[in-house]
Amino acid sequence: MVAVSKNRPQELTRAELEIMRILWAEGPAVVHALLDAMEEPRPAYNTVSTIVRILEKKGFVGHKAYGKTHEYYPLISKDDYARRYMDTVLDNFFGGSLSRLVSFFSDHKAISVEETDAILNLLRDKK
Repeated sequence: MVAVSKNRPQELTRAELEIMRILWAEGPAVVHALLDAMEEPRPAYNTVSTIVRILEKKGFVGHKAYGKTHEYYPLISKDDYARRYMDTVLDNFFGGSLSRLVSFFSDHKAISVEETDAILNLLRDKK
């Protein structure tokens, strides 16, 4: 897989993320298949085609050509993107502190006892 530049992580727009979610879930697809997988109201074919080409320029998507038809596939995994995105959030909003991130969520969203136990177990397993 081709890696997105680590020096300048790129964030996906909402429209780009929608297409990437489909590619991550469904695998390689042509533009018509991407459109079929989208919820209503669906964008125009040319819009989806343009967004996919932007994703390709950004290094998130590659393609195989079959004549005039292009089948697109992700070059970065969902986990790799999520890791980079969360690292950016952690650095930009919480000074790189995981405890400040968890504190933020506990202050702004009710965390159940089960979720708290799951977090603690994950942290214990990482030691």
